[in-house]
Amino acid sequence: MVRNIAIVSLSQGTIGEDFVQHEVKLGVQRLKDFGLNVRFTPHALKGIDYVRNHPAERAADLLEALRDHEIDMILCAIGGDDTYRLLPYLFDHGELAGAVSDKIFLGFSDTTINHLMFHKVGMRTFYGQSFLADVCEMEKDMLPYTKQYFEELLRTGTIREVKPSPTWYESREDFGPEQLGVPLINHEDYGFELLQGSPVFSGEILGGCIDSLYDIFNGDRYADMPPLCRQYELFPRLEDWAGKILLLESSEEKMSPAKYRQALRYLKENEIFDVISGVIAGKPMDNAYAVEYRKALTEVIDQPGLPVVCNLNIGHAQPRCILPFGVSATVDVDRQVIRFDGTGKREKQHP
Repeated sequence: MVRNIAIVSLSQGTIGEDFVQHEVKLGVQRLKDFGLNVRFTPHALKGIDYVRNHPAERAADLLEALRDHEIDMILCAIGGDDTYRLLPYLFDHGELAGAVSDKIFLGFSDTTINHLMFHKVGMRTFYGQSFLADVCEMEKDMLPYTKQYFEELLRTGTIREVKPSPTWYESREDFGPEQLGVPLINHEDYGFELLQGSPVFSGEILGGCIDSLYDIFNGDRYADMPPLCRQYELFPRLEDWAGKILLLESSEEKMSPAKYRQALRYLKENEIFDVISGVIAGKPMDNAYAVEYRKALTEVIDQPGLPVVCNLNIGHAQPRCILPFGVSATVDVDRQVIRFDGTGKREKQHP
């Protein structure tokens, strides 16, 4: 059971800004209502400019939280777009490898890059929610589906199974204090959708935000990101993808279908689709380009026998479940469930 939680800002320092303090206050109170002792790491509340300009301090915060024996769970404040800049401070002298533990690490979006860092050193992690996006949701309570999985993770330290949400929500456009208690617009959802291949397949899940994966190979956002990721071998080797289930979900930027196809081509060029056991794709935020993304998945992958499932409630569209990385998962579209063994861990690898 989680009792002590540390909140880190590894990508962006939004939670330190005045304009979100009504959300931060709400989120902290909710965590306390769960019976948690809440701690912000030393630089988590320094604000957007400071966090952007001090990647070494971001890395130090993460290492401190990992080494603190009192901390049970590390929760990412929010995503962002430049957590790749932590690479030298976590790998030049084996810092991250020396700090790995059995703590819970939870985040999504740009935190995809942090998940890949942890994958390199053999620490399993959890993908799907963050402090500001989920715990601080301005409805009267966390969204029920989101809260269900967050509570399970706090209570048991794992996720046993994931089922679809009966509802999806439009994204909030106004985050001002006057929106506290204002409900999101919601719509009926229809569950996991099999695009091709077998409805039942297994493997460990790995992947995350397709925007972040795209940036590993394309330097349009940050020119130094692809060479730095190559230098530190951030993207897993092909043999490490063998038998995995690739998770893909798209960000609030709602990438164009053309860019989505290019992101898939980068993965195809790296032969990922030749060795994985299947693909699971998150519901796009506001259902944007859902039809075009589904078409891109089947056409670019171009392997009709490879299972591809879409419309999972994971990633940027609300509500959000939580998916464990590093444990065996079985996707069963017929029964509309993903089951996890709950205990398995990968053997430690060294960068």
